[in-house]
Amino acid sequence: MGIIQRRRLLSYWRNWKVVLMHISLSPRRDDATLSVVKSGDILTINGDHFDFTDLPDGATIPAREIPCDWICGPVERVNGKVHLSLCLPHGPNPSPAVAFPAPIIDPPDGDLIFPSDPVEEADDVEA
Repeated sequence: MGIIQRRRLLSYWRNWKVVLMHISLSPRRDDATLSVVKSGDILTINGDHFDFTDLPDGATIPAREIPCDWICGPVERVNGKVHLSLCLPHGPNPSPAVAFPAPIIDPPDGDLIFPSDPVEEADDVEA
């Protein structure tokens, strides 16, 4: 590794910021799909962006002030970590993993993976 590569690597690590997030999941019967992408303190929920970067430590945003039906509780920052609750849609007769999901703690940036059950395929009906 050359000197320039080492300097770039050191610069990267000095500027690296860990963004912590605690996402609780609240199961609800719904046939809709939920897609969430995390990028730092920004969540993109089904295509809509919600930026919590400027939320100061100790502050809370009530759920009613957030224009998103998927956020089902207040959003707050506690000791630098963003805490929020998302509704987790599920079909009839969810498995225990879906009905009683564990929180998602400090997920990496990218698509969030939620517990889900296999999708049942409809039988072909002949007329």
